[in-house]
Formats: sequence, C-alpha cells, structure tokens
Amino acid sequence: MKHVWILNHYAQEPGGPGGTRHYSIARRLPANGWTASILAASTEHKTGRQRVDAGETARIERHDGVPFLWLKAGEYRGNGADRVKNIIDYTRAVLRPANLAGLQPPDAIVGSSVHPLAAWAGRRLAKRYKVPFLFEVRDLWPQTLIDMGRFSANHPLAIGLRWLEKSLYKSAAKIIVLLPRAGDYIEPLGIPRDRIVWIPNGVDLDDFQPTQASDNEAGFTLMYFGAHGAANGLDNVLRAMRIVRDRPERAKISLRLIGDGPLKPALVSLAAELGVKNVGFEDAIPKRLIPQTAAAADAFVFNLIDVPVFRYGISSNKLFEFMAARRPVIFCCDAGNNPVAEAGCGPTVLPGDPEALARAMLATAALPIAERRAMGDAGRAHIVERYGFDGLAKRFAHALDASLDAR
Repeated sequence: MKHVWILNHYAQEPGGPGGTRHYSIARRLPANGWTASILAASTEHKTGRQRVDAGETARIERHDGVPFLWLKAGEYRGNGADRVKNIIDYTRAVLRPANLAGLQPPDAIVGSSVHPLAAWAGRRLAKRYKVPFLFEVRDLWPQTLIDMGRFSANHPLAIGLRWLEKSLYKSAAKIIVLLPRAGDYIEPLGIPRDRIVWIPNGVDLDDFQPTQASDNEAGFTLMYFGAHGAANGLDNVLRAMRIVRDRPERAKISLRLIGDGPLKPALVSLAAELGVKNVGFEDAIPKRLIPQTAAAADAFVFNLIDVPVFRYGISSNKLFEFMAARRPVIFCCDAGNNPVAEAGCGPTVLPGDPEALARAMLATAALPIAERRAMGDAGRAHIVERYGFDGLAKRFAHALDASLDAR
C-alpha cells in the first residue's frame, strides 16, 4: 500500500481542540489504497500543551492506526516573536533526517500551508526522497494578510511570500485547495487549472448523530462556537443582540458564545458596555464535546467580516458542524460560496449590518418548529452529500494517485 507524509504544523489528534482534517482523512485512506503519517509540531496550537518530554526531539504516537510524528518546537502565546521561533523550530525539525527515521518511507509528500514554510519543507523532503510534492493551500498567502490589513502589498514580507507562493505552485504535481474558487486566484499566476483540486474541510458524520430540534417554550438559544478573532467579527453579533434585546418580539432569545481567541476580553467588555445580558461567554470545549453541545442550540450564527479574500470562498469547520447538527444557520458573510443558501438551511445577511442580523435572528426564532426542522434536515443532507470525510478521503487519494501518474 502506498504511503504519504502530510506536513501540517498545527495538526490535531482526535479529541483535542482545533481541526482534525488530516487525521479524519488519514483514517480513511487505507480504503483507497494509501496510508498516511502526519508530521506536526509538538506544541498544541490552541492550548500550548507540549506533547514531548524534556530532552525529546521527536515522538511517534498512533491514533486509530494513524502515526503522528510530534516534532519538538518551542512554546508561544499570541502572534509575536515566540510564534515565529516556533515556526522555525518546526521547519528545522521536519528536515532533520534523524527525526524521520521511525516513519515508513513516503511515496508522496503533502505540504499544508497553515504557514508557507511547512509547504516549503514538504517540497524539500519530496526532492530528498524523489517523490511527488503536493501543495495543500489552506489560506492564500500573502493575500489574506494583505486583505486583513496586516501589511501592504508592497511590504518586503508580502513580496517575499508572493515569490515563495508562486514557486510552490509551479513545483507542485497537484495543488489541493480548500477554497472552492481558489483556482481564480492561482490560475492567473501561470498555473494550469487541471493541476488544481478542490478538497474542502468536512465533518466526521459519525460524531454528529443528529437530534430533532425541540419546541422550547422557555426561550430560543442561538449559538456560536469557534475562534474569537478579528476575522470572526463577533462585535457585529453582539450589536445585533443589543437590538434584539429591545424588540418586543424577542421571545427570550439568548446567545451562547463558546470559544476563545485574542479578542475575547474586548468582546466581554463590549457586551458589558452594551448591556446585553442575553449573551453568555463560555470557555472553549474539546472537539469531542461539540456534537452534544451543538444539540442544545435552536439555531447557529456564522459571522465573518467583509474582506476581499473571501471572494475565493470559505471552508469553515464550524460552519459544517453547525449544519451537521441539524439546526438552522444564520449566515452573515459575503463570500464566494454560501453553503447555507445552497442547502436552504437558513437566512443570509451581509456582514457589518447588526440591524439586518437582528432581523434574521428574530425571524428565525419566530419560525414554526416544523419549518426550523425542515431547514435543519436540509443542512444535514447537504453536509452528508458534499462534506463527509469518506468522500473527501477518496478525492484526496485520487489527487495522490494523479501526482504519481504525472511523474
């Protein structure tokens, strides 16, 4: 059976916080002729937990038969110098032959761009082992940082990242993109469209045993779980809840915000300033608890700020989990794709308009229970059809096979 190495700096084993995309794919690859090893940093991204002991440089653990190689990288908080050092630590460690000795040799290597150096290291290893290199594009670097206002398009770092990005595209046998319209960004750089394969994030459907929404006369619970960062624009959601609070038809609507992130303290302060006692903040929860927590929602709110890079689409784990939980979703986003509208499982409003979002919240809460259940069923069916990991793993294996054929 063929074997692939997947380089993902922030890969997560099952049960912890964060995305488990590559574990979920790797677990299903043997049914498609491949096995996988996942090469990740030892520092857990969300918590800072260290997975190797003092003195260890690497450790292999198996989770449901999937080998995870944890490579020693320093701890960090936030996005400062320590995080940059952590990225460099991982890049150096993954290129050190002694750290890789316990792995089955690869037939292909995937470098996943949670940051570009992981993909660059994957290309270096592919040359060393004389196997195809596949570039998995999770975020468009540096365009995402430019559109988020981190630096200008003419900044030396942007110029350097642009050069590296184009170089990685050109050298990849296949380019796996998570965003459905990323090809519109990549093809003008001189890359053939047939080299680009769309494989989005997905859901472990076995984890989400869907439950029927109940007609709760005590109130209506909106829910959001996930990052509390700049891109999520949760201040817009809080301002919408301030409007909801003062409407006579509010019907005891409440919002649970579950998660963590750099803007959470500011959001807690804003909620106090607005006097939104109908909003509760809760700590982040392990991934294994998400399905049962989601079952307590009557509807979900998905919100992103308005930035140009979203025209290439989104591939959000939490959005797919909202839909898999069989509840309506209020989609507050202007992106190149809209899974909620495609499924017919909830209203869509433009970002940055708390009045429009408040109207959508009130309208969703006022729907008859049968209509809300029909929306939830439609969202769940859409996820089963397009975003289940059995189908995504098959597409991943096809991309690996195609990379071998292209040699």
